[in-house]
Order: sequence, then C-alpha cells, then structure tokens
Amino acid sequence: MNSNPVPCGILNAFLHGGRRTFQRVLCVALMSFATCALAQSYPVKPIRLMVGYAPGGLTDGVARTLAPRLSEVFGQQVVVENRGGGGSTIGTDVVAKAQADGYSLLMADQALISNASLFQKLPYDTLKDLQPIALVGAASSVIVVHPSLAVRDLKALIALAKSKPGALNYASGGNGTLTHLAGELFKQVAGVDIMHVPYKGAGLAVVDLLGGQVPMMFSSIGPVAQHIKSGKVTALAVTGESRSSALHDVPTLAELGLAPATVVGYWGMLAPAGTPSDVLEKLNNAVNATVKRPDIYQRLVDQGVEPAGGTSSNYEKILRLEIPKWAEVIKRANIKID
Repeated sequence: MNSNPVPCGILNAFLHGGRRTFQRVLCVALMSFATCALAQSYPVKPIRLMVGYAPGGLTDGVARTLAPRLSEVFGQQVVVENRGGGGSTIGTDVVAKAQADGYSLLMADQALISNASLFQKLPYDTLKDLQPIALVGAASSVIVVHPSLAVRDLKALIALAKSKPGALNYASGGNGTLTHLAGELFKQVAGVDIMHVPYKGAGLAVVDLLGGQVPMMFSSIGPVAQHIKSGKVTALAVTGESRSSALHDVPTLAELGLAPATVVGYWGMLAPAGTPSDVLEKLNNAVNATVKRPDIYQRLVDQGVEPAGGTSSNYEKILRLEIPKWAEVIKRANIKID
C-alpha cells in the first residue's frame, strides 16, 4: 500500500480536468500543506514584537515584561523592536504590512483604538489589516490635583470648575493620548470647562504637577502612584470600571455618579491579518500562560496595568466597541492630530 497517497482532488484533476484545472488544484494543495507545516513547527526562528514608541514608556515596559517569558515558552527569542513616530502608527503599519507568518507581532495600546479617528488617513485599516491575538491588560487613569488647589474630592473639583469656567487647567501626556481623551470625556459628562495643557510625555507633566505649575492632571496610574501615597498629590478618582489594585482607596467615577465618564485603556497583542489560525492559537495560549504567572502578573500591576488574557475574539470585540465610542468623543471635542 502506498504510504503517501496522492490526494483525491489532485488525482481527479489530473485524470479528468484540463491542465489549468490541475495546476490550480495542485497550487491550492501545496499552499495548504505549507500552512500546516508552518503551524506545526512554529516558531523556528526569533519573533519580532513591535512597539510603536521609543524605549522607556509604559507600552514598551509591558512588552519587555512579557518578552523574556514568551521566549521561554517558545524556545525562540522574542525581540522587542521600537519604531516610534506618528503616535505609534509607524510601528503599527510595519506589522500590518508584514508577512502573516507569526514572526512579526504588535504590542498595541489605547492608541490603536483612538488613532482610527484621530488621523484623517491611516496607511492601514485597523480592523482589516490586523488580527487580535489576546488582550494583555487594561488600565485606569487617575484624576490627581496639587494640594494648592484645596479640593479633596471630585464633587469639590466640579463645583470649583463650574464657578470659574475656563480658569482651571489640566495636564496630560500629549494631544490624542488616553489621558487627554479621558479629560475631554470628563468635561463632556461633568459639564465643566477646563483647559487642556498637553505635554510631550507624562513624565514632564508630572514634574510640573508636583511643582504646582499645573493644578491637576489626568494620568496613568504608574507615574503618579508613589506621589499619591506620599501625599505630594491628591487622587480624586480613577476612571476605570473598578478600583485599581494599586490604589485601593481611590473611588471610581461610577461610584461618584459619573459612570458615563468611565475610561479604560487596553494593551493587546496583534498579528498581521491572514496569520494561520493554528499559529494564532499558539500565540494566544502563550500570552495567557505568561500573564497568569505570579511574577509577571505583579510586574504588570506595579506598572498600573491589570493583567487580562482571554480569547482573541474577546479582544476583537473590545476593539470593535471602543473605536466608535472614541470616534464620537473625538468628534465632539474637535480633536485633530494630522
């Protein structure tokens, strides 16, 4: 008996079809064999994990937290590559146009969602050119004020802002960042007029907040957590759906009656569209196993990120819900980047 029989489709095409039919069927069969071989052997070489920012930021930190453990899982090095510029769109475009073989991956943050509306024209289609692998984590922002502002809760801040329209300033890490968008959504929901002061990075904004040059800030939790605990700034509320593991005593906006102002930032891993399903499954399993490790879990929490995991379809659902949500906020606030 022949241990390697010719597939029936190819044999029938050879016996009964024309030359072109045979060639087409053979081509499809070879592609199928190649895909199966790729999935079974993956990975056989180093994997590139793209970060659309310069080294040192939160998204870079999340990627570098996961990369060594993913390298252990796969037995192949996972190399973090930084490609900054364009609000992360340059690095994202590199992965969107890369070969769909599982060796070029993207570590994305909230900008993947907001950039779909902030930029008039992107070189890629967020939902068509990228395939979600898994949600890595989620994070709240926090509303913090300098002690000189003399408010100790959110109700007092809103009252002060309403009594002095346009007089208060709030800092963020830059135009179009999640902290900027969180501030704009807060303004829309609370009905207050406060002025946005964008900085070139959260670090510079925190320095001015600590010095009292700017009275309040919408910030990621990581950069200000130690200053909250030391009493150098006062935390009024976190923007997430639940309290932060890093700031147990700080209430959510929902608890304070401003549920529509809830903001969650998402970090996730994606691959180019068309990546074989078996490769995606291996990647999803690896990410889920990695974020559940106690040491990785704690390192993410220390950075202000609540570890997540889950299915690729769950992450895709989040993207499809969040993109139109932020499109409306951006439109109402008339925010433009390019």
